[in-house]
Amino acid sequence: MLTKRIIPCLDIKNGRTVKGVRFENIRDAGDPVELAKWYAEQGADELVFLDITATNEERKTFAELVRDIARHIDIPFTVGGGIGAVADVEVLLQAGADKVSVNSAAIRNPQLVEELAKRFGSQCVTVAVDTKYTEATGWKVYARAGTVETEHSTVDWCRHVTDLGAGEILLTSMNNDGTKAGFALDITGEVAKAVSVPVIASGGAGNLQHFSDVFQHAHADAALAASLFHFREMGVPDLKQYLKQEGISIRL
Repeated sequence: MLTKRIIPCLDIKNGRTVKGVRFENIRDAGDPVELAKWYAEQGADELVFLDITATNEERKTFAELVRDIARHIDIPFTVGGGIGAVADVEVLLQAGADKVSVNSAAIRNPQLVEELAKRFGSQCVTVAVDTKYTEATGWKVYARAGTVETEHSTVDWCRHVTDLGAGEILLTSMNNDGTKAGFALDITGEVAKAVSVPVIASGGAGNLQHFSDVFQHAHADAALAASLFHFREMGVPDLKQYLKQEGISIRL
């Protein structure tokens, strides 16, 4: 059995780590380089860096900040935000990223996923999927940092991008994001069943049990959290010990 992964996420705005609730009410959460170092020391399995305003501000990800973080960590490092072309990925990989995450650019141009997978390998390409449930539409995919609803149903979109070569899905439930009420087990489980690549669950972690639930009931391969870790409400070592006691395969 593959070990499950615990992944802290650095949402970056103006060079600082920030965190919101349901993609709104953003507040400062600290210096990204210091946080990254701390997570690597704590035993996080990977680190995700998302430049959350790059797409809406129509600019590239902060490559210099990526380089600074990469210098201080020794765990796999995924970077996203503002990526729109093969050249952008080359810059980030040279800066020290191990993988890249594409979201709005993949919605605008799905062939980009195929291009990136052919150029760098599927293992390098994560497609981030921001999804929101409404009574009227069910689970739909949203673009541009969750501000624009698309016509894509979430499960179908995840299937499509994995067919194009995505090596991983980072699935964030906007309904659950920042609420600490638990991950969206229903849609996470549906996506995990529909695709043959790892699924990272994101949005809603609030206690130890939530991580256990998303691994055991929704069959996520990894769980991502931000504010819970940033504000020291939960430590990665304590979480991993708990999961091990629950019989979940985890790297201590």
